[in-house]
Amino acid sequence: METWETARLVKDLREQTAGLARAAAAGDPEATVPTCPEWRLSDLVAHIGQALRWAADLVRKAAPLPIPDPREVDPGAPDGWERWLTDGAEELIEAVRDAGEHAEVWSVAGMVPPAFWLRRMLNDITVHHYDAAAATGAPFAISAELAADVITEGMELLSAPAAEDFKPELAELRGSGECLAIRPHDAEGWLISRTPDGPRWRRASGDGDVTVRGPAAELMLVLSGRVPAREVTGDRALLDHWLARTRF
Repeated sequence: METWETARLVKDLREQTAGLARAAAAGDPEATVPTCPEWRLSDLVAHIGQALRWAADLVRKAAPLPIPDPREVDPGAPDGWERWLTDGAEELIEAVRDAGEHAEVWSVAGMVPPAFWLRRMLNDITVHHYDAAAATGAPFAISAELAADVITEGMELLSAPAAEDFKPELAELRGSGECLAIRPHDAEGWLISRTPDGPRWRRASGDGDVTVRGPAAELMLVLSGRVPAREVTGDRALLDHWLARTRF
């Protein structure tokens, strides 16, 4: 039986995947993506289409698989991008439904329910939807609720026990209690403490040694390294140090 949360993830995954495809198809496939300058627009599309199918395979096999290289995939012509990407989303959705909510599958955070990969791909695609829009001038808007979940999931991944194995620079986030506050205007905030054992966080509103404010969607883009922070008080160097090591 599909839960309410899974149904929401499915709905948002379909919407964000189609939105990214439409935004990307409005541009030149060879154009550089300004927020991911190592990629052309076609590379961005290839990454998403390939990642959706990779995640579906992870769910089906419940075991780790090599991370694919998007440059090894041809996404086809732009007029076919929406169909190719949405087919990939449907493949993942079907794999999760076939696995069942009580199954366990592999992830960087350990063994997790299959719906983990719906959320992971949704949140990755949401940020890359912005990348496509930034490259082509297409509109981009998301709800505060979705933006907040992208941020929350990022915090969960950064503080996972095995996170440093996959992203060694996270070891540099160990500290002696320095506090960063993320304070959206339209959602509950996050307080992050840099402890000797690594970063710890909780949902709460308050100020830290550095505090960054703005709409949740903007803060999502700040924390993913897409736009600079506009409203910052306190120790800006502490925020810059965090951002330099946590882009996701």
